[in-house]
Amino acid sequence: MKIAASALAFVLVTGIPAAANAAAWEDVISTGSFGSYGALESEWNYRYPWGSDHNGTARMYASSSDHNHVALSGGVLTLKATRISWNEGNSGASPYLPIRYHSGAIHAREHVVATNQFPNWEVKGDFQAPSTRGTWPAFWLTGVNSWPPESDILEFKGDNRNWFNTFRTSNDVSSSIVGVSSPGSWHTYRAWITKVNNTDVDIHYYLDGKWIAKHTGKNFVGKPLWVIINLQMEGSSGSPGPTAETVYRARNVYIGRTRA
Repeated sequence: MKIAASALAFVLVTGIPAAANAAAWEDVISTGSFGSYGALESEWNYRYPWGSDHNGTARMYASSSDHNHVALSGGVLTLKATRISWNEGNSGASPYLPIRYHSGAIHAREHVVATNQFPNWEVKGDFQAPSTRGTWPAFWLTGVNSWPPESDILEFKGDNRNWFNTFRTSNDVSSSIVGVSSPGSWHTYRAWITKVNNTDVDIHYYLDGKWIAKHTGKNFVGKPLWVIINLQMEGSSGSPGPTAETVYRARNVYIGRTRA
């Protein structure tokens, strides 16, 4: 356990009283989880929590013996999407788009859930994100037992704008959209989640240490969230997507929480 320096920085930036951040700090996933496949597999699972398919045209392929689309080197995670030339049917998830790519995803074994016991959470990482048309990388949280809730910490949809999104319902969404200079260079994306009452949280979003926005997550309290890193393709990011390989890289991904 430790008191994180980022907790102090959060107080200075947001003005939240220090007492709210004085509880014991715990590292849930340290920045070293991409140091080896053993470390990765102790903290993360391959593919989506629900399997291989989601809302774009990429199907996720990865396992402990298949690192074609989820690979590690020097503490960096690389997700790689490749175009396929054969008919592999349609995605099993809405909107059931035809599969045109093989790609990679991982999700954390530990859930993020704001409670009286764990009222504050930090989720962050450094990413090199593709941003050409048809590329749809994300670093996000989504409900384990139901959707929403959802929080998107990194989401590029075919251009150089990152979407910080908080879904309360499918029609009640806060989005803070910010242009990123050279998304393919390393940038740090961060969310600080704080329980504010019996049902709601505040989510503070940061880019490269700069506070971007605060969203209210209604009915987030007590609801476990998956943490997912994935490289989806086409769908909301436009089509046709690239024919060349697409890569999405992550390092120093961290999840921490306070224990009341």
